[in-house]
Amino acid sequence: MRVLLISTYELGRQPFGLASPAAWLRAEGHEVTLADLSCEPLPLRAAADADLVGFFLPMHTATRLVFPVVEKVRALNPRAHLCAYGIYAALNSAMLRQAGIASILAGEFEQPLLDVVRRISAGANGASHEPLISLDRQQFRAPDRAGLPGLEAYARVIVNGTARRAGSTEASRGCKHLCRHCPIVPVYRGRFRIVQPEVVLEDIRRQVAAGAEHITFGDPDFFNGPAHAVRLVNALHAEWPRLTYDVTIKIEHLLRHRDLVPLLPATGCLFVISAVESLDDAVLDKLAKGHTRAGFLEALSLTRAAALPLAPTFIPFTPWTTPESYQHLLRELVDLDLIEQVAPIQLAMRLLIPEGSLLLDLPESRAMVDPFDPRALSYPWRSPLDSLCVSIRRLIQRGERCRATRTEIFREIWALAGNGPFPDETPRPARATIPYLTEPWYC
Repeated sequence: MRVLLISTYELGRQPFGLASPAAWLRAEGHEVTLADLSCEPLPLRAAADADLVGFFLPMHTATRLVFPVVEKVRALNPRAHLCAYGIYAALNSAMLRQAGIASILAGEFEQPLLDVVRRISAGANGASHEPLISLDRQQFRAPDRAGLPGLEAYARVIVNGTARRAGSTEASRGCKHLCRHCPIVPVYRGRFRIVQPEVVLEDIRRQVAAGAEHITFGDPDFFNGPAHAVRLVNALHAEWPRLTYDVTIKIEHLLRHRDLVPLLPATGCLFVISAVESLDDAVLDKLAKGHTRAGFLEALSLTRAAALPLAPTFIPFTPWTTPESYQHLLRELVDLDLIEQVAPIQLAMRLLIPEGSLLLDLPESRAMVDPFDPRALSYPWRSPLDSLCVSIRRLIQRGERCRATRTEIFREIWALAGNGPFPDETPRPARATIPYLTEPWYC
């Protein structure tokens, strides 16, 4: 059977969500074509010939980009069975059905996708009436990345001004926590699933052979399973002592597993990303983040003591943001010497409320949102700061086109936010000394 798997965008990474199911399907003899439309055009012949076309939807941006692609595929091949899989497939099932998607899968999607292909191969109708969310434990296969663009087409890590080729993998999916704004929560509901260590290491091994010098772990939280994480990084460092990596870890987990933090830089971790979201305790409580401003400050001290840069991500624009609170955030970043550790786009992020968000369980949230907007794939809300958010985003785009430094962009944001004169500058580390990925987007 001929299968085409499509990704529209996955954070500048070679898509695990294409390579993993490809391994399952190819193992049963199916002809699988992989297409990452973030760096290559839609393969028209494969789209026209496919018996099944699967669209991987791990995030909001990928989902917004997929609808014109679905329309094009349907025009090329009206007989093909169309399937959408990933977190945002389940959240947007109604819109996807209207677009012509017959099967919708989420959670652990490899086995369910293989089951759909088997049914179609046997002559049955693979369509499902309801989205299938599977949280069954799977024995994963090493991802098969054959047919994807090479690693040179994707984001790189910059270390001391030098670009290194970066690969990516996943050691786990889902999350143990129930942050109200997180799109993972409506699907996994506080559960997570690991990818077997031997599978993760084989995936890394193949990417190193393809030229990877750095690995991004795409787990929602690397310390959901701390014993699993420790086993992996020790094995990684033993086999590839010069290979570096980065991970994403909750502030709450950095504090709970503080004894493991020094292990990260000792085994090659260049930096840790953490979804801090806000430095306002009232907002953190509404989001159910599980940490406080004081906890963030403690985690920052902890990682600095371990010489491990912390790269916080934020949602500075929420319905509860005021001009004063936004200005205060900027001042805090200056006082904490974090300007160079925060990607500028993080200062323009706006709270997204997708279908199924636990934020809608709060009466105050229900009262502040408009009806679901199918074009935006979210519940709209308005703020007096909306124009400021748009202006800051444009400023950042202009600055990045001109290759301005993070500090230069930050100073412009500071002025635009009406914060008054910029504080007297003290010597700060140059951006080149703080490792970062060239793709800083996180939604």
